[in-house]
Formats: sequence, structure tokens, C-alpha cells
Amino acid sequence: MAIPEFDDNRLADASSPYLRQHAGNPVHWQIWNDVTLAHARASDMPILLSIGYSACHWCHVMAHECFENAGIAAAMNAAFVNIKLDREERPDIDRVYQLAHQALTGRGGGWPLTAFLDPQDLVPFYIGTYFPPTPRHGLPGFPAILERVRAYFDSHRGELREQAGRLREWVQRVEAGVSGSTPDANSTNTEAMQRLAARFDSRWGGNAGAPKFPRAAELEWLLDPSPPGRRWRAAPDEASGSPDPHPCPSPGGRGVLKHAHRTLRMMATRGLQDHLGGGFFRYCVDAEWTIPHFEKMLYDNAQLLPAYARLAVSEHADAALRVTSRNAVLGIAGWLSRDMTAPDGAFYSSLDADSEHEEGKFYLWTRDQVQSLMPDAEFAVAERAFDLDKPPNFEGKAWHLLREVPLQTIAGETGGSVAKTEARFAAARRMLFEAREQREHPAHDDKILTAWNALAISGLARAARLLDDAHLAAMARRALDALRASIWIDGELFANAADPASRVPGFLDDHAFLLDALLESLQFEFEPRDLDWATAIADALCAKFSDPDSGGFWFSTERHATPLARGRNWTDDALPNGNAIAIRSLLRLGHLIGETRYLDTAERALRAGSAALDQYPEACPSLLLALIEFERPRPQIVVRCPQSHRSKWQETLRDGLRSAGLALGGDPVDAFIIPSECDALPGVLAARETRGNTGTAWVCSGMTCQAPVTSPGEFAHTLRAAIAG
Repeated sequence: MAIPEFDDNRLADASSPYLRQHAGNPVHWQIWNDVTLAHARASDMPILLSIGYSACHWCHVMAHECFENAGIAAAMNAAFVNIKLDREERPDIDRVYQLAHQALTGRGGGWPLTAFLDPQDLVPFYIGTYFPPTPRHGLPGFPAILERVRAYFDSHRGELREQAGRLREWVQRVEAGVSGSTPDANSTNTEAMQRLAARFDSRWGGNAGAPKFPRAAELEWLLDPSPPGRRWRAAPDEASGSPDPHPCPSPGGRGVLKHAHRTLRMMATRGLQDHLGGGFFRYCVDAEWTIPHFEKMLYDNAQLLPAYARLAVSEHADAALRVTSRNAVLGIAGWLSRDMTAPDGAFYSSLDADSEHEEGKFYLWTRDQVQSLMPDAEFAVAERAFDLDKPPNFEGKAWHLLREVPLQTIAGETGGSVAKTEARFAAARRMLFEAREQREHPAHDDKILTAWNALAISGLARAARLLDDAHLAAMARRALDALRASIWIDGELFANAADPASRVPGFLDDHAFLLDALLESLQFEFEPRDLDWATAIADALCAKFSDPDSGGFWFSTERHATPLARGRNWTDDALPNGNAIAIRSLLRLGHLIGETRYLDTAERALRAGSAALDQYPEACPSLLLALIEFERPRPQIVVRCPQSHRSKWQETLRDGLRSAGLALGGDPVDAFIIPSECDALPGVLAARETRGNTGTAWVCSGMTCQAPVTSPGEFAHTLRAAIAG
């Protein structure tokens, strides 16, 4: 392969908007690919690898301070092969170098990540995060770093090779894991709950201290009713003052359900949510959920959708929380539809934190700005509703809007009716939103990522079933169809929708999250081709990622050529853990169609994760849910009926689940309504044929099924028997 000259910036045609943002830098940035790596090896020049992403504030700061500086760029170009990498396109590469940062520095990493690699083996010999152009904040200046690193590389190659061998062994050992027997779900969940309870923030929700992250996977686990002894069906309303429903100790005697409710309430009423445009920011920098880091990520909002939809219909949430939760769902859906939807229906990745080179500027207000936009009556409501009657909460000069005070309270304080107060608030909010729309918007990262879109499709489908909302279901369906057309090509799944040269083969998360999304979408409207796609994805997941020796799933394949180690982990981060979602999805699909191969693979994966569950179960909420479902398979309902009777059975399902204390789409129950007209179904579904004229329902849990019922009146009794099973 001919090696081109590497004396120019090569990012102008990159598939990633983040990389294209650096196309004008005087740095001779290259793309991570075989050609670039071959050039580095042939020239034996060390690689400077800079990893970031579009919505990263400090990535933009370092770019402006260092990569736009002609002098610094000249030093980089003279001494290194410079590679820019979007962590969202290559999460496998980001992960191994984040682990390397931890090994070399003893601290967690972050973004931007700045790694200096030996070109012969791609092992880092010096690594850090943000570096300023001159020494400050206790950090050395970047020019000095460049000079010292290159000098050390030139004079200490033998030492670097010895260090590289030790580092590679450490990373591979960390990623390998140890297989064991599957732990007991009850004791493991109890241990995890006790550890989590020790760090609950009883006043503000979430974990104590700052910064505050949504931790969506943890919230889903806390809300889940499945573990033995943790049945929210009998739990009291949060406001009732009744005894705690959970036996595990927690601060102040509060149960975990109350903690989850408080956390979600604070996130929705304080600064994590955008109260004008909808959607949630990535995290808050303080312990009170007041000021966010203003980037908005698709994956956060995708996971929060079903959590808030569940509370919107929960009999265990108080009336105010139900209203707040429904508004949060509508806000996320509105933001997705307005700001994040591509022409084909798929979803973009994120919005930057910055606009006009200032973090949060798009979202901030002065009191005078607000007052100038509206009549006095509307301002009186807005002032109280958005906390403008308190001191500025952003750097002592501006307000980030909060929404803690209920409109009923404001109506009582002003002597007006609730209806009139609500109308004035709606008018004030509309005027603020329209004025804000005239500002310079934060930049989009318009990448279409399979895993993140799959999370959004799954969240929309679950919320659609909970709220019986056809609009949410239509958004999910359109996005799913867009993915099928753009990332499923000749039977292979890709991680991104891009031109052929820029496509990245799918990772574990892409396969696992899409399989989950298909299983959720099939429950709103059954499409045989979606089930066919689900089995194809499951087959690819097992074939490409399963570890035949010890079980579990690698994050990448050999085709990705991930440096140092392929990677396999069990903990949740901002995204749910791919191994855990793969296990749950294979269990669900295996039971649905009677495919024991999927069930056996899931069980082996759970055994591979046993060491993680033993050592740090509180960091593995998604894996805990998978363990629960392995021990106590979720009820699965299959209805075969003529299409004309679908709506009747849909109502029957909803009523039957409600009478059993469960919510359609919100609890671990699968329900598929399959039209009688569908034929050539796989596995055991082929034997489930309609009996009679109105339809037939089968209620199963794992390998155990109740007798089929043809009368909606029998359904609730059969379902309760299966749950009690």
C-alpha cells in the first residue's frame, strides 16, 4: 500500500463532526487507520493520540489554546505523527487508553485524553488529559510536555519496551475476567443495596457529593420490582409516611424506592433538565443539581425516557411527581423531534455545551432579559416559577432556570386561580423559548451511532407502551427503519451510518442494544421482519463476540484491531453494560422462540461475570438485573389473534397487568400480540396458533407455561398464577 505524504491536516473529509472541527488546525492531524499506523511504524515516529468528542467542553478549550497555536502545532508536526480520534466512533480504542491512563497515573482519565504511543506496538509511554499552553492549575505547559516526551522516547527505547510489556499484561489481565458459578440473586442484590445506601444523598437524591450524574442504569435497577423481597406492588405512596417497603437499611430509614423517586424529582425540577426546550444535560457540577455541564447527550435522554414514563403512571408516585414525570417525557420527546432527528428519522448524537465559545451561554438569562420579554402578569409568575426571585445561581451574574415551585403554590401566593396561573406560565415559557431560539445555538454532533439510536428506540418504545402514546411509537419505528436502511448492510451490523470508507464494524453494544430495541418494538406492533432481524443480530452477537473459553462477550472483534486488548467489562457507565444487556436480551429471545443456544450462551456469560458481582455488585446494576432474570425469568405473554381484535387484547393486557400490580412497558414483563395472519414464525411460536375466533393467550415464565386462554376474563387469573409461580 502506498503511503501518502503526512504533511497536511487530513480531517476535512472525516465522517465525524468532531474530527472535522479540527480540519482547520495547523496541526497535521491524521485519522486512525491502517495507512496512518503503517506510516508511523515505517518512520518510527512516536504517535500523539488526542481523543475527545464534540460535546466535550475541555476538548474545545485545549483545541483553542494549543491546537490552533501555530508554534505548538509546529512542534507537534516536527516530532510526532498526530492522530485525532472521536471516542464515540471508536469506544474500544478509548477504553483501552483510559485503562492505560489509570495504570500509568493511578487516577481516572477523562477527555480530552492525550496519549503518546510507541509506533511499533501502540503502547502508551506517557499519558494525560488536558494540558494548557503554559503552566497553570498545577499542570505543565503543553510545549514542555512535547519536548520532554520526544526526548525520552529517543533516549529510553529499551525501558519503554519493558514498560510496554508490563502495561499490556496488566490491561489484558484486567479485561480477561474470571469465570465462576452464578451467585445468588437475593444475597448479591442485598449486598449491592447496602453499599449503595451508604452513599445515598437523602436530601438531594443521587449519590452524595458532586458532581451529580443521572446514573440511569442504577435508577432502573432501583425501580425494578423483581428481586425477592422487593415488590413495589405493595409499596406505599412516597408522601404517605407509611413504613419503608424495602428491608435493606438506608439513610434515615428511607427505602430505595423513595430514594429513586427523590432523585428523579430533583433531576426534573432543578438544573439537570432544560425547562424551556426539554431534555436533560449530561451532569451537574454541584451537589444540589443546580448548574449542569451544558452538553446534551442522546444516550442520557434515551435511558431517562422510560424511567420518567414509569413514574408518570405509577400508583406509588405522588400526584405532583406523576405530573413532573409526564412533562419530562414530553420534554425529551419534543427535544428529540425538534433538535435531534435526522431527515430519515434516526437521531443525532449530541449538542455541545458551548455556544459563542462560552459554556452554557445559550441557556442562561438575566432577570432584565426575562422581564423585557413579557407583560407584568406573566413575569410575576415566571419570576417565582423559575427561581428568578432568588440570587443569581450562575457565577453570581445570571440564572440557569429551575422549576421547583409548583404552579398551585404560586396560584395560592398570588391569589389567582390555578388555571390562570398555568396559562400565564405557559405563555411566559413560550415567550422565553421563542426568544432563546433566536440565539446562536450550540453545535450539533450529527453522527448517527447505532448503539445510541438503539437506546433511544428502546426508550421510546417502552414509554409508548406505558403511556399508550402512538406518537412515541412512531418515532421509534421511524428511527428503527432508518437504522435498517443505513447500518445493516449485507447481513452485517455497523456502528455508524457513514460512507463505506468510514463505516466502523459494530461493537458488542451495537448488537446488544439493538437486540433489546427490537424486542421492545415488537411489543408495540409485531412485525415479522423485526423478529427475523432480532434472531440475525443474536446469531451475530454469539458468533462474533462470545468468548468460547470462559464465557461473556468481548467488546470488539478481531476485525477492529483494538490495541492492547479487545476489552470485556461488567460495570455500567454512562451507557448500560453491553454484556448485561446481551445476557438479558438473549434470555428474552431464547424463551420467546425456544432457542436453548441463546439461553446457554447467556448463562455462560453470567458465570463469567460472577467475579465482578462478588467484588463490586453496586457498580453492576444492569448485570444484577440480568442475574435476577436468569434466576426468575420474566413473564412472557404471547397473544395470537386476528388483526381486528388487536386493540381489544391490548386493553386486556393492560388491565390484566394493572390488576397484578404491573405496568405494560414499565416492568419486566414481555407481551407480544401477533396477528393470526403472520405465518412462518420461528421456534415455538410456530406452534402457537389461534384457537377460536377472538384469539388465544399463552402466559409463560422461562420454560413453564400456563394453560392457554381464549377468554379475556381468564387472562388476569392466569397472569397472576404465572407471576406467583
